[in-house]
Amino acid sequence: MNRRMITAVIGVMAVAVTLGGCSKTDANSGGETQPYVALISKGFRHQFWQAVKAGAEQAGREFNVKVTFEGAQEEGNVEQQIQLLQTTLDKHPNAIGFAAIDSKAAGPLMEQAKNDHIPVIAFDSGVDSDVPICTASTDNLAAAAEAAKHMADLVGHSGKIAMIVHDQTSVTGVQRRDGFVDYLKNKEPNIKIVDIQYSGDPLKATDIAKAIIAANPDLKGLYGSNEGAGHRCRPRGAGARHYGQARGRRLRLGQGPDRRHQ
Repeated sequence: MNRRMITAVIGVMAVAVTLGGCSKTDANSGGETQPYVALISKGFRHQFWQAVKAGAEQAGREFNVKVTFEGAQEEGNVEQQIQLLQTTLDKHPNAIGFAAIDSKAAGPLMEQAKNDHIPVIAFDSGVDSDVPICTASTDNLAAAAEAAKHMADLVGHSGKIAMIVHDQTSVTGVQRRDGFVDYLKNKEPNIKIVDIQYSGDPLKATDIAKAIIAANPDLKGLYGSNEGAGHRCRPRGAGARHYGQARGRRLRLGQGPDRRHQ
């Protein structure tokens, strides 16, 4: 998922709105109509989501579309995201882009969007519904397999590794876990996954990383599935001692594809 992809998403939405023959009136535009596209992401704190937001705003200017971007305070907060989606639907936008934290939780609201004739595009993470007209996302299974391949090379194709996955409810979380696990199971029989933990919150991921490293003195690698789970899970402060010991053991840190967002 990158800026080019989110630009394409906005472009598809703009075309869908045009073909639908409707748009909202912007009160500040002197009566001129401007399509209104609402994006609801998993969050907004990570650099990845900030890049998506910037790309969406740029695409809005290019296609003359009013774009709003909102996300949950914490990426695991399904309830808050569903509330945001409901509030957005009540505003009757011309189209909605939705990155689901929980692929199943938004089912009823997808049906509401369908009944209200609001086109939906899923981005980053799919929805268990046939309502979205398409899904724009990374090939997460392939990306995770590629990460596993690199991890295997780094640890010398043997030994113990662990995983921190950002969640187990979204399509991205499930696929980035399963793609990594399946590659090692099928291609690297001498590598053992000793633990799989879940958190996309950088602070919680840090604590998880500390605990995993401390509990596994012979650990050779640690994989984080996204920016929150991987980019900032390197222990600091009191945990730096464990990380320093791990570095002495040549612990390898791997991360999912979210940093490639430019």
